Amino acid sequence: MTVMTDDGVRLWTERSGGAGDPLVLCHGGPGLWDMFGEVAALLADVTPVIRWDQRGCGRSERCAGPWSTERFVADLDAVRQHYGLGRMALLGHSWGAQLALSYTLAHPERVGALLYVSGIGIGPDADWHPAYRAAYLSRLADHPERLARWKKLGALAGRTRDQERELAVLRWSTEFEDRDRALESAGRMAEPWLGVNESCGGALNDERKQTWGTPELYTACQGLDVPVLIVDGARDIRPRSAVDSLAKALPRSRRVILPDAGHLPWAEDPDGFRSAIASAL
Repeated sequence: MTVMTDDGVRLWTERSGGAGDPLVLCHGGPGLWDMFGEVAALLADVTPVIRWDQRGCGRSERCAGPWSTERFVADLDAVRQHYGLGRMALLGHSWGAQLALSYTLAHPERVGALLYVSGIGIGPDADWHPAYRAAYLSRLADHPERLARWKKLGALAGRTRDQERELAVLRWSTEFEDRDRALESAGRMAEPWLGVNESCGGALNDERKQTWGTPELYTACQGLDVPVLIVDGARDIRPRSAVDSLAKALPRSRRVILPDAGHLPWAEDPDGFRSAIASAL
């Protein structure tokens, strides 16, 4: 179903499941698209869900932006209004966790519960990015042929659509603990292949570097009167210690750490993930 934003951009959305208040899902990226098909199926007997592709990404209308958290928060609110939700339960994964947190800080009265999955906390990039980069390269190096191919594709100008997909799959393969099946698991994320919006991703990542880790953000989180569940996979290559900043700031938070899961906890510990989400709803 198409949702129209207040500035005239069409967003792809989909509601699945039975009756009842749905859980609204915010996908990662930025610049990617909703890959929550497995999550919707996993939670089918727990809650209906609403999925959506963020502006300029995936099945939503391709547009020239604007690429800002404020704009994406407004887009998420358009989804909420379209489905007639007064207050909603909101789940965000990775970049989507940052977006869901930003929405909750802007509109706490419209969020009944926030489920913050595989985020990076509210500190500066120095809290997590150097360790993440080292772990990322280490996992690629587990298979030297993957590292060599990643380097070759990354340096290639004018990549074809197939080469863009291959490069993304190599990147995403680092997210899975099972190294032998990592390429297969990452390949499923790229089906269908809808293309990465690099302009969107670059602009929002640059914005984060300016606004995350500020005293104002810490203060805002300390005043947030909304229940928050933080879900981490202990094997995520982004250090989970970075999320401590958020957990300490929030007055009403609970944290579940899944010991055998990585950045996509529903893929590597589906039972644990499902139980954690059900407990928060």
